[in-house]
Amino acid sequence: MEEKTNNGSKLSVNFQNCYGIGEFEHEFDFEKSNSFLIYAPNGTMKSSLARTFNYFSDDGKERPCDRFYPERESVFDIKIGGKDIEKGQVLVVNPEDDEYDSSHKISNFIASKDLKKRYDSIYLELNDRQHSFIKILKRVSQSNDCEKEFIDSFEGQTPYSFIDLLENVEGELPGGFNRYKFRYNDIFDKKGNVRKFLDQHQNYIDQYIESYTDLLSNSEFFKGSDNSFGTYQANIILNSIGDNSFFEAGHSLELKGSVKITSAERLGEVVEEEIKKIVNNDELKSIFDKVDKAIGKNQELRVFKDAIEKDNLLLVELKDYEGFRRKVWLGYLTEMEAEVKELVEFYRSKKKDLESILVEAGKEIDEWKNLVDQFNARFYVPFKVILKNQEDVLLKQAKAILEFEFEDEREGEPVKRDGAALYKVLSKGEQKAYFILQLLFDVNSKSAIDQVPVVIFDDIADSFDYKNKYAIIEYIKDLHQSGDFKIILLTHNFDFYRTVASRLSLNRGHAVLMAYKQESGEIAISRGEYVKDVFRVLLTKVSDKKVFVSLIPFLRNLVDYTDEENCADYMTLTKCLHIKNHSDELVCQDVIDIWRNRYGGNHFDNIDYGAAGIIDTIYETADQITAENPVNEILLENKIALSIAIRLKAEQYMINQTEGIDLNNIPAPQTPHLFNSYKDTNPEEAMIRTIDKVILMTPENIHFNAFMFEPLVDISVHHLIGLYDEVKVLA
Repeated sequence: MEEKTNNGSKLSVNFQNCYGIGEFEHEFDFEKSNSFLIYAPNGTMKSSLARTFNYFSDDGKERPCDRFYPERESVFDIKIGGKDIEKGQVLVVNPEDDEYDSSHKISNFIASKDLKKRYDSIYLELNDRQHSFIKILKRVSQSNDCEKEFIDSFEGQTPYSFIDLLENVEGELPGGFNRYKFRYNDIFDKKGNVRKFLDQHQNYIDQYIESYTDLLSNSEFFKGSDNSFGTYQANIILNSIGDNSFFEAGHSLELKGSVKITSAERLGEVVEEEIKKIVNNDELKSIFDKVDKAIGKNQELRVFKDAIEKDNLLLVELKDYEGFRRKVWLGYLTEMEAEVKELVEFYRSKKKDLESILVEAGKEIDEWKNLVDQFNARFYVPFKVILKNQEDVLLKQAKAILEFEFEDEREGEPVKRDGAALYKVLSKGEQKAYFILQLLFDVNSKSAIDQVPVVIFDDIADSFDYKNKYAIIEYIKDLHQSGDFKIILLTHNFDFYRTVASRLSLNRGHAVLMAYKQESGEIAISRGEYVKDVFRVLLTKVSDKKVFVSLIPFLRNLVDYTDEENCADYMTLTKCLHIKNHSDELVCQDVIDIWRNRYGGNHFDNIDYGAAGIIDTIYETADQITAENPVNEILLENKIALSIAIRLKAEQYMINQTEGIDLNNIPAPQTPHLFNSYKDTNPEEAMIRTIDKVILMTPENIHFNAFMFEPLVDISVHHLIGLYDEVKVLA
């Protein structure tokens, strides 16, 4: 697919004193390319640049500043087409950001980050209020887990969240419900022992209720019939007039038999006397004793036994176990009526916002499904992502939930896990692939905004295995070709840099860049180098002495690959890279002859320095590089030539300071062996520290091949210049 233009404009950036950036000014011409790739060695600017861009994202709150000198004035200007960039027009994607770990989020419904943020913001406050409410409810009910117990008691009603169920029952509370004094779990125990006992001894319960009903119908106060007036109704009246305001207003009650009641206390005494008459009936007591005796045989029912001995009539209520359980909760809530009202009213005030968010999330479901399918097809992880309740999202505006099916070739059946459980068993690379799922949607959701969004990918594939690294690159390629985004890719991974440049077919003239930090602290941008075979490029420039010097170790590698390690050509080239007998007699033409004799070609036809001594040429080249102002921070030939010169100077110094060295019989590796001999007789710490740095910094810069030269790109040429100056003083 060909790249579609995003009809973008120029994006100009001017950052000063922003985190690790002293000064950075650049213009990205998105009329030429939808994407720009920047290789930035560690410590250059990559994270600081991404962090500064993030200020202009939806999440950006922290104003950029200098981390160590906050008093310095910071400048962070971004313009598109000459106009200031709008807040939210930037998306910074960094897999190290915990925000992509949805297992730590309150909501796990599928939606863009903006919708998730709005949703979570409401639920954060709602959860805080609900938590405070539940603390009070737990104290009133003395339940071990009152939230779950309350939900279980009203099971079957929809919606079934705690707050929705509370809203459902809130309207019933003004009618008044009896507040029972027992501890909730004394009757409604978690193991279900009371329920089992009632089922096993249903005949006793039926006898008790039958006898109780007969006694109630014969009571002068209570009346058992189809429209009975019993203990429950009496308690409702007592609750209603409990504050005596009814009687203080001059009213009174006249009971059957011309008994006049003028206070709530007196009515309570009458009710209690009538209940005692019924409960103390010999026949009813006899039945209760049978129940009590049966309970006593079960030690696990001890607290239940205590509860019904205090209130025998609980047996009547327990005929309808589930109905009684709901009445008990309503009794607790009646005592907390003001708190219930406050929480429910807050929920109702936010409900429309929540519903509108879920409606918007529902509209996004098709896009999510496509992205989930894309993730499953492209990424190599030991789990498959499943959109668990797609129909609920579409039809009921329910929260869409991701389920993760974990697969193991040793087991026949896959294991399903939620995000939090799965996250704990994944490797670091797999966790990042897990984060990519949210990332995919965040990027795609930005395509819906009015302005073309700027997406900053900050080492997006760092720590990924190769399969998933290529999957990410293919995804970025899709975005690049779509023309819907302005993309800036930042990386310190040289392999990723080369692969992206190749896979996206980015124009190396303007879209592939390298960043480096100058001594002034300014971040400079130059044309990207080394996207293709670095040695093929260098061979076209061998008339430059530093290129010629830098090709010596490559030529020795080729000889090593195609001939014996101790062949004459290999030994000659080794004398160019280590101080050996007759190293000072070699001339540049000796190296040229080896190349021509073995590999042919006309690369060296225009060389005019063939008669010059090779060691002198190397030192002369290093001196030339150190004199350049400014020195090119990117060029590999600068760093290779300096590294060779540094090691030769250090070896020459150690040989001069150590007696009895046979230059043709020094065991490999030569430089460390010389260093060990030198340290035995030269305890000068400053000298030892300098040579130690030589051994630490130079080997990989010299012994490198076409497949592995990232360390050399990452190292600063200024560090090598400083080290060269140190060893020159020694020599």
